[in-house]
Amino acid sequence: MQSITKNIGSAYSEPKKGDLKLEEIKKVLIIRPNHRLGNQLLLTPIVQEVINTFPNCEVDLFVKGGVAFPVFENYESVNKIIPLPRKPFNNLFKYVKGWISIKKKQYDLVINGDKNSSSGRLLTQLSKSNFKIFGEAYEAIENDYADYKHISKYPIYNLRYYLKSLGISNVDKELPVLDIKLSNDEVLTGKGILDNITKNDKKTICIYTNATGNKCYSEDWWITFYNRLIATYPNYNVIEMLPIENISKINFQAPNFYSKDIREMAAIIKNTVVFIAADNGVMHLASASLTPTVGFFSVTNESVYAPYGNGSLAINTNNSNIDDWFKQLDIILN
Repeated sequence: MQSITKNIGSAYSEPKKGDLKLEEIKKVLIIRPNHRLGNQLLLTPIVQEVINTFPNCEVDLFVKGGVAFPVFENYESVNKIIPLPRKPFNNLFKYVKGWISIKKKQYDLVINGDKNSSSGRLLTQLSKSNFKIFGEAYEAIENDYADYKHISKYPIYNLRYYLKSLGISNVDKELPVLDIKLSNDEVLTGKGILDNITKNDKKTICIYTNATGNKCYSEDWWITFYNRLIATYPNYNVIEMLPIENISKINFQAPNFYSKDIREMAAIIKNTVVFIAADNGVMHLASASLTPTVGFFSVTNESVYAPYGNGSLAINTNNSNIDDWFKQLDIILN
């Protein structure tokens, strides 16, 4: 599919300098047809960038599955979420209907949120808009920004590059971070749940020991890390957030909590001082709660998926050791 769709957009007639007026961009479509929690959370920075750049706009999101609904629940400028079914061939009519819906609405700007998405490129081509960003990688941007490869950042850099080519410049603004936009009430509720777990006033470190496939570290790895953690930071609580499978790589040694509500999970994490996990969707949820997040990487590329902002950091465990990791933790906690 990538070979078939790689040239889509090449025939698109690029607008000229002066054609686009910020105040005239009222309806924006952002396309990211992926159902995973992490990928929907990684979409939040470009949504914020669009809202900040075009303050009078409303945003439609073309996604897959239903997780975007709680992720963008508190985004007032998100007008409509168009969800493709997670299993297209089990819901073929709904899947086709979703694609057709793209042709029915006129947009002022359409953005493909993932340059590697074949369906994203096709949908951008099908959409009705005078201004389209297909998501190509621009060497000129990559030369200027070392973090251009990051999956959340390059759509923002691309938008800014596109606008600059049309005579509109906002390149000096700080990049938005992942943000699920927790309300004050949600944060307070999360604090109550956490207080009921810890039953003391000490600050809390939260770990999450699960991940998918070969991103997951072994029980021995996590037990070694956990024992070092409680020995190094005796004045902190250490709790474990359990995955949907309700399993623990440290054999439930730590106080723990279980929830299927991603906003509740984020609210609890918000009340901790640091969240530690391997690369996975819940790691991005922690980052979106605006809590310092430490992500361990051994398989995936941290330059693409690293948590960032709020003092967060990525650690490649292939070229570092446990002493190195705790030096990094000390920077966050001290």
